[in-house]
Amino acid sequence: MQMLFQADVGRQTPEEVRATFWKAGDPVEPEVSAFAEDLFRVALAEQEKIDALIAEHSTHWRLGRMPAVDRNLLRMAVAELVGFQSTPFPVVINEALEIGRRYCAPESINFLNGVLDSIARSVIAK
Repeated sequence: MQMLFQADVGRQTPEEVRATFWKAGDPVEPEVSAFAEDLFRVALAEQEKIDALIAEHSTHWRLGRMPAVDRNLLRMAVAELVGFQSTPFPVVINEALEIGRRYCAPESINFLNGVLDSIARSVIAK
């Protein structure tokens, strides 16, 4: 989520994000960094599809008007729903909400939950 936020808000290329993100962070287990890279890659590659899903399922909210943290947390979670369908959607949603509780405003949690649940149901129905 932090990498997506950095690319979005900082308007950095994926290469710039990777160069600054991994240098600035603490040592990370290889499995964790590999999964983060995979999520980042899928989120960027599928951003148009992901953003369309978010827009379709977030009633009365335009993507550009959402708080940047909420927007990028949604992008991360939807990338996992779309690109890693072996992960059960309740797990994806719960993990996203845990991150949201740490980084988002308290009132965002219900919004995030509703949007992700709606997207998950639509992805599974296909």
